[in-house]
Amino acid sequence: MTTSPRFKGSDSLPGARPFLKWAGGKTQLLPAIEARLPRGLADGTVTRYVEPFVGSGAVFFFVNQRFPLEECHLYDINEELVLVYRVVQRDVAGLIERAAALADEYAAAPETEREALFYRVRERFNRERAAIDFAAYGDDWVERATQFLFLNKTCYNGLFRVNARGAFNAPFGKYRNPAISNGPVLEAASRALSNAAIVQGDSAACAEVVDDRTFVYFDPPYRPLNPTSSFTSYAKGGFSDDDQVRLARLFAELDERGAKLMLSNSDPCNHDPGDRFFDDLYGAWTIERVPARRSINCRGDRRGTVAELIVRNYD
Repeated sequence: MTTSPRFKGSDSLPGARPFLKWAGGKTQLLPAIEARLPRGLADGTVTRYVEPFVGSGAVFFFVNQRFPLEECHLYDINEELVLVYRVVQRDVAGLIERAAALADEYAAAPETEREALFYRVRERFNRERAAIDFAAYGDDWVERATQFLFLNKTCYNGLFRVNARGAFNAPFGKYRNPAISNGPVLEAASRALSNAAIVQGDSAACAEVVDDRTFVYFDPPYRPLNPTSSFTSYAKGGFSDDDQVRLARLFAELDERGAKLMLSNSDPCNHDPGDRFFDDLYGAWTIERVPARRSINCRGDRRGTVAELIVRNYD
């Protein structure tokens, strides 16, 4: 295990951190991740950061503020999420203005009417989806990102979930004071994204930019701990065991290029000590089990500390 010193030049990016609630976000796992970062980030031999499943971006924001990276490449299959990241990068002022107006509307509404506002925004979000060109930045992107941000902060547990048709279907979360618009956090995130290429696509696309001066952090949709705990529907199609196997092949391919690689996932042994799925997939590399708090569950009595896996191909 290695401990990497913090990069002293982080003052120009104060406070950048995730601006979305996201299932599987890595904020609470950051101490374990920080202790295992490759030494090359601090000594300058690693100059590129790649994250094929960016999600809330907790690890990206942490690493990009502390080390002298020349470039970052962020990917996600979820086109709605990528749209929001691009808006934060390109027009954070417009997003803050519109999100603040929607936040004021929510705050001014009687508690009994907030749920109706949520479902009106959700219905519009789903209805207008067909008209959005996710491949070309347009004037409608800021409004789309505003709706996404509002739904993310007011839906149940911040869970981005879609049905088979790709429609957002998470229910209302009944929050009294959700942080719908947080200007300083969004502005800091925008600054942190200034050296990032943001790409919508499959994780395998990252192979185009990976070489021996690259650190890749993989945070795929976690394999469900049990049949009732699946939160992989962040995009149509989900993420199956076959997808996990395909990802392990990509890990092996990038390992051969000399890239520094880290991957996190759930530990099936929490519920079945004989389930060695990931131990078999990543047996050629270092596998560690670290404690993590499971925070998304419909029952509070099932939210507790479990083991998660961190896989590395370096010492």
